[in-house]
Amino acid sequence: MASGMQEKQYTPSLLSFFIYNPTFGPREGEEEKKILFYHPSDVEKNEKIRNVGLCEAIVQFTRTFCPTKPAKSLHTQKNRQFFFEPEDNFWIVMVVRNPMVEKPNKDGKPPTIEYQEDEILDTVYGAVVRQCYSMYKLFNGTFGRAMEAGGVDLLTQKLEKFFYRYLQTLHLQSCDLLDVFGGISFFPLDKMTYLKIQSFVNRVEESLSLIKYTAFLYNDQLIWSGLEQDDMRILYKYLTTSLFPRHSEPELAGRDSPLRPEVAGNLLHYGRFLTGPTNLKDPEAKFRFPKIFVSAEDGYEELHLIVYKSLNLTLTRDFCEQLDALVGPQLTLLASDICEQFTINRRISGPEKEPQFKFIYFNHMNLAEKSTIHMRKTASVCLTSVHPDLMKILGDINCDFARVDEDEEIIVKAMTDYWVVGKKSDQRELYVILNQKNANLIEVNEEVKRLCATQFNNIFFLD
Repeated sequence: MASGMQEKQYTPSLLSFFIYNPTFGPREGEEEKKILFYHPSDVEKNEKIRNVGLCEAIVQFTRTFCPTKPAKSLHTQKNRQFFFEPEDNFWIVMVVRNPMVEKPNKDGKPPTIEYQEDEILDTVYGAVVRQCYSMYKLFNGTFGRAMEAGGVDLLTQKLEKFFYRYLQTLHLQSCDLLDVFGGISFFPLDKMTYLKIQSFVNRVEESLSLIKYTAFLYNDQLIWSGLEQDDMRILYKYLTTSLFPRHSEPELAGRDSPLRPEVAGNLLHYGRFLTGPTNLKDPEAKFRFPKIFVSAEDGYEELHLIVYKSLNLTLTRDFCEQLDALVGPQLTLLASDICEQFTINRRISGPEKEPQFKFIYFNHMNLAEKSTIHMRKTASVCLTSVHPDLMKILGDINCDFARVDEDEEIIVKAMTDYWVVGKKSDQRELYVILNQKNANLIEVNEEVKRLCATQFNNIFFLD
């Protein structure tokens, strides 16, 4: 049958993920002690030891060529291995199966498998491994901290508890250039509304002495943050790809829906906690908030994460009890002001018709990120409005930019007649996809200049 003769496409998938420390089992017969975490857990013990030993040998071998820069990845026909040493002697290894095409054969012969090893970018999946560690550290602190508190047993317990759940949220087929950047989408505000928010944040922090840092978001966009950049970067990823999506479904449900959260006692405003108690009036409510670890002068500090939401507006803070009464009513009013600004911004941007171009912008200095290519990105789904081949070209251009420090521009004509342009200038990167198959190089350059003038009129880009 015709349907049985079709090619099957297989996207990248996670084969294994493990963490080891070569100093924990230095003698023969103690190799298993090196392994702190291994996924999948049902792999036979000798295979685990063999895979870890191979990675250890590769790292040691590459150190002979460059002691300060050991191997970051290993390319084979069927898979790609990524190595990351986040702390001294602690190694994280992620093994990804390369995308492949299964082609049927006639006469009942087994299908032919073609691996597409060139479709995987080291920069993208290397960034995913680093994100795994950063997310672990946000909620558990460093590996070294666990070792000091309870030795190897405590560390293995923490790794097992965290990564067992976290690895289920990894969707490697959706990873792309945004994972490399790890940026933050900022919400543009007029000066008066921004000052209102700043005043509100200052008033809350003065009234509640337990509050150490504040972050203020509208929908998935950041307006204000008192955290260090690297801490806000990973917290922003957790909020926008994990916590917020989990609570958006009940919020969109009808008033009488069983999914809709209980709001008794909050009739004067639309605020509620996304972490901690769901109903403050409940005498049996549990005031437990997740712990997070953020940068401090002497290393890190342990805080509590409280996320409070009003309409589409979110306030993130460490610890509070009087927060609902103080913040709720004011936050509801601010949400109304920001929603009005959101409507104005959409009106200025013009009607929502299919543009001739789509772009990704990233600023390395403040981590600002903007994409008209990504329609939706969460931990479980990444919907892009362009073909994966074009996303691969964007990743290749980014790799070229990473090799040099100078400002530069790259223009590519894709096989599908799309034009792809990359510009790097003064710590900023802009990637543009143009749907103008009959345009020439000069016309494409002029179109990108017009884009820069309209969308980035306050930003200097190299001509």
